[in-house]
Amino acid sequence: MRTLLCALCILLLSVQVSYAQNSPDCRSAIPVCADAPIMGMADGNGDINDFDPDVIRETGCLQKGSVDEANIENNTSWYVFRAGTDGQIGFNIEALPVIPGGQITAELDFSLNGPLDQTTGGNFCGTIGTGGIEPIRCNYEFNETRFTGLGTNPENGQVGAPNVVGSQNTYDEFINVVAGEVYYLLINNFRNNANGDAETFELTFTGSSVDSDQNTALDCTLRDEFLGVDIIACEGDPDIVLSARNSPAGPNVTNITWSVDRDDDGVIDDILLTGADAFEFVVSSPNTGRYFVSIETTFGEIISDDILITFFGIPQLDEVVILEDLRNADDPETYDVEIRVLGDGDYEYALNGGEFQDSPIFLDIPPGENTVVINDTNGCGTTEPIPFIVVGYPKFFTPNGDAVNEVWNVEGLDLLINPTIFIFDRFGKLLKQLDDTTGWDGTFNGRDLPSSDYWFRLDYERTEQTAIVAKTVRNHFSLKR
Repeated sequence: MRTLLCALCILLLSVQVSYAQNSPDCRSAIPVCADAPIMGMADGNGDINDFDPDVIRETGCLQKGSVDEANIENNTSWYVFRAGTDGQIGFNIEALPVIPGGQITAELDFSLNGPLDQTTGGNFCGTIGTGGIEPIRCNYEFNETRFTGLGTNPENGQVGAPNVVGSQNTYDEFINVVAGEVYYLLINNFRNNANGDAETFELTFTGSSVDSDQNTALDCTLRDEFLGVDIIACEGDPDIVLSARNSPAGPNVTNITWSVDRDDDGVIDDILLTGADAFEFVVSSPNTGRYFVSIETTFGEIISDDILITFFGIPQLDEVVILEDLRNADDPETYDVEIRVLGDGDYEYALNGGEFQDSPIFLDIPPGENTVVINDTNGCGTTEPIPFIVVGYPKFFTPNGDAVNEVWNVEGLDLLINPTIFIFDRFGKLLKQLDDTTGWDGTFNGRDLPSSDYWFRLDYERTEQTAIVAKTVRNHFSLKR
């Protein structure tokens, strides 16, 4: 729900964008447009460490700054924009004089991530921070000019060069965009002035799309979402500060009201804060909900916006459902399980140290003890390996003295009700009876039996509805020496 009821919105938007507030965290990146220069302020490191440095530094794009003590994020500003038309987009970032005489003390660098599909509802900032996507344009080297960006340097006419890993370009080439694509722009000041004051800069969008129509090159309706793009956060994250300062009303405010729909079901649950100076509202973990702000202006108009904030916790296993094994299926060849998780996060699963998969169902898994690892794809945590037992039998064993697969048995036998195993040779001669977990070592009367196929019968009971039912499994396995 994004509404803007203001006869003077075009004028107010132009004024507001020229003096947009800074956001030092990706998750609260400021939506911007191309119809006016943006006055930025590099003045904070934020509450969230947006990058995993060990991963990001390997991209050859984001590095430590021009001074040894600088970090990847140093006096950070984050912006987000959405392409309004297909075409070419660039930008100029101009460091502004901050001391008498016009000396430039800021050394501004940037990285640009995208394109991202806003309809997927993913945790874009988490993906950016963990290297799930790599920057498509960047500059992290020392600038001999007060400008950096994409396209052409207006100070000296330098034409942007193709971006390469480890690029030292002050200017990179334009990007070609498709309408609807979302991009996140990080601007850093890697060199502070002597007194540590905040540094100012001006961000101006360029390119053939902007030259054609600066009002449509970027989708200015995204800027009307002045609370920012919906946020996915992790339980335990620092507070999220929602700000109405970037609204088209600017300072022309008589009252501000914050409210919340906790279940995002269209019903407002609480009025949270109201007042003429209530420009900010703080959301603490784990208060998931859709947050609304309504601004009454001095012109008698109402400007409103909303943002969905969703907190996810570390994955927690609910249960491992055995879809197919000896306990609940007549086919002893099939062992299938489903992993069920508490919560409504986005998860992926890895079995026995293998690759992660999106599906919680695993087919043809081995009998015995297995482990599963559950990862929250929003970056909110990964479980330790969680063990579970699948009742079944191995297709072969190798009693050759190497301490591997030395005995044959039904794995998870102690999970069955009243189990008994009978082992036969191919002619039907009974060789061994098992009713415990010691297993068969491949001998008969102290003599090693030859490599061959052997047969078994497993008798056990299981509960079906309210009755105890006797079950029998007959099959074969191989002894290999």
